[in-house]
Amino acid sequence: MEPLLIVKAGTTVPGVLSRRRDCEVWITAGLGLAHSQVNVCSVYLDEALPDPRDFSGVVVTGSSAMVTDAAPWSERTAVWLHAAVAAGTPVLGICYGHQLLAHAFGGTVQYNPHGRNIGTGDVTLTADAPNDPLFGGFEKVLHLPVSHRQSVITLPPGARRLATAERDPNHAFAIGDHTWGLQFHPEFDADIVRGYIDARRTDLQAEGLDADALYARATDTLHGSLLLRRFTGFIRQRGA
Repeated sequence: MEPLLIVKAGTTVPGVLSRRRDCEVWITAGLGLAHSQVNVCSVYLDEALPDPRDFSGVVVTGSSAMVTDAAPWSERTAVWLHAAVAAGTPVLGICYGHQLLAHAFGGTVQYNPHGRNIGTGDVTLTADAPNDPLFGGFEKVLHLPVSHRQSVITLPPGARRLATAERDPNHAFAIGDHTWGLQFHPEFDADIVRGYIDARRTDLQAEGLDADALYARATDTLHGSLLLRRFTGFIRQRGA
């Protein structure tokens, strides 16, 4: 298998970084790949994106940045993602990556009108999910970690909605046969979720959210890692 590219759109919160390293490490582990099988491009640090055709697949990470800020690095990455999909490279966008994919293909991203979503919550699969390579065969309701303030308000034209959540109607989508956006964080475990809650406690209190209750409800789930492994299986099968 050719190497996989992780497009790194940001870094984790300091308390988690000091204990658990960063998101590309968690994603690589979730995909079931060795570090030697993965290249990382830190676009938020203005690193130049390589030719997507040189990689078996692409994963775009989350970020504390906001898509609506239209930072130059983010807008360049959106253009690159559109080209990567057109070139046939499988792409998986996570959280910010999910939103950036939607933006790149004509969807709408805004601050979620329901406010911040953080913790571990239920995600409900749609009628399109059973026939999808990543979501097919799962039970209807999945338990998954989240941490975001912006959401995909309008899907790109032609995109298929694969999952919804109470605060996020467009929680997962697919474009064509090799591109997915996931608003949730399949790479997080309960310890990482709690680290994000601790880092955001002041903001959560100001927003009227119960940080202690969110902390207590954070749980580990296998669904995220299973989805990441399915993406690895998809790109291996596609390259066979």
